Amino acid sequence: MSLNIFLQNLSNGISLGCLFALIAIGYTMVYGILRLINFAHGDIFMMAAFFVFYAMALFSLPWGIACLVAVVLAMLLGRTVERVAYKP
Repeated sequence: MSLNIFLQNLSNGISLGCLFALIAIGYTMVYGILRLINFAHGDIFMMAAFFVFYAMALFSLPWGIACLVAVVLAMLLGRTVERVAYKP
């Protein structure tokens, strides 16, 4: 295996590990504060990925701005899910 492939795999592994850690921290914070397990985290992360994709594909936004838009939309979606499903 060449050094370039090793470094790329190392970078991919670190990125994926950080994503898993972020999701785990979200679960821990929600359960610690609300004492309620919210399994909608995965759905909200998936929708954020779709938001990035559509912002880049349909509106030709740069990657960084598309990510910021996705963060805002995911926060609004999470807030809506909480208001509708958990605390009506």
